[in-house]
Amino acid sequence: MSQHARNLSRRDLLRAAAAAAAAGTLASCGKNNDDGADPNGVVTLDLWHGQVDLGKAAIDSLIAAFNQSHPKIKVVGGGGGVTADSMLQKVTAGLAAGSYPDIAYIFGSDLASLTKSPKVADLTGQLKIDDYWPAAKDAVSVKGKVRAAPALLDSLCVVYNKKLFAAAGVAPPKPGWTWDDFVATSKQLTNPAKGIFGTGWPGVGDEDTVWRIWPMIWDLGGDVVSGDGKKVGFDTVGAQALQTLDKLRSDKSLYVDPKPGSEQLYQVFLGGRMGMVATGPWQLPELKDNGLEYGVVPLPSYSGKPITISGPDTWTIFDNGKAKVKAATEFVSWLADPAQDIQWDIKGGSLPITKATAELPAWKKHSAETNGLEVFVTALDTAKVRPTITTYPQISQHVGEAIAAVLLGKQSPADALKQAVDQCNQVLAVPS
Repeated sequence: MSQHARNLSRRDLLRAAAAAAAAGTLASCGKNNDDGADPNGVVTLDLWHGQVDLGKAAIDSLIAAFNQSHPKIKVVGGGGGVTADSMLQKVTAGLAAGSYPDIAYIFGSDLASLTKSPKVADLTGQLKIDDYWPAAKDAVSVKGKVRAAPALLDSLCVVYNKKLFAAAGVAPPKPGWTWDDFVATSKQLTNPAKGIFGTGWPGVGDEDTVWRIWPMIWDLGGDVVSGDGKKVGFDTVGAQALQTLDKLRSDKSLYVDPKPGSEQLYQVFLGGRMGMVATGPWQLPELKDNGLEYGVVPLPSYSGKPITISGPDTWTIFDNGKAKVKAATEFVSWLADPAQDIQWDIKGGSLPITKATAELPAWKKHSAETNGLEVFVTALDTAKVRPTITTYPQISQHVGEAIAAVLLGKQSPADALKQAVDQCNQVLAVPS
């Protein structure tokens, strides 16, 4: 991985494969038998953030600043021995063993299932939740309660390589374009002789594969689940979205990343061999560092109306005693203050967590100086988030298998959809 590898956040998504878990890490961290403070009244917090490179440098700097200004709290970052994409499994194992961190970086799509553990702290009334963007607020709310603090906010847009468009004689995409436009443009950009693909998509079948399809589903009038939560909401429209992917595959204009984390997909794009890729603002620092001439446009749609997805990540707090929960809440609240949030946003590739940060002169200056960043911010106006329901990970697994089957040409869109719908409906039929 390069020195300037992207922040492994999200949604997220778009993350490197997990590093080998450090043996013995769980045993040395986590649960205390007392209330959490030492004889001098100092509370030590174990933070498992899973960030690497740019993201790690940003959070480490903030931790150092917090420790200096809060002498009664000492945050120790870097525990867990895994990157963010494997944090859920590591934390889940820790909860089962009775040895877990005080704070962990948890993807929003995993939060609801994790809250089944009574050790996940309830932060209702403890955070200035109304200061957050709606997408961030929705992502940390489970059954009407605040179960985490927003850690990172993003949106999904399309980044394109200007040089490849010029070389192929193709006009750059514009807001309001359609998925038919996207498919046609991808075909025009593809050049097998030069190893150039029009676009790419993660093909493992994990959440990185899945979350990109939800804007397509929403735009077609569908949803992840129905209004009553008893069945899926994509059964009538999912085939059209999968047919779009199948057309990209049959046109041979799609690079399908065969490995978890999408690292290869982004290396192909950064290497100048891919015309367009759906990504988030975390990618921009690396694009700038690599000197790639790029443009950013909103996602295409079927309706011509803008819609996208935001995949906020969270700081989830675990109950290791009242003193630790209080100190951890103070730390994550401090991170959301504009003075700190602006540092994380600029260095780590997040969008402002709060509206107040977005109004800072420093953010406006950064946004004006960062090509395409404002497109991601504007996209928040039409961004939706995945439902914070405990069954989402199972739904994602089945939908991911369907998408991967289509991307690899193993199943038709109709057959893949039917199988996923049947499997997901069985999941939803079981009372949670």
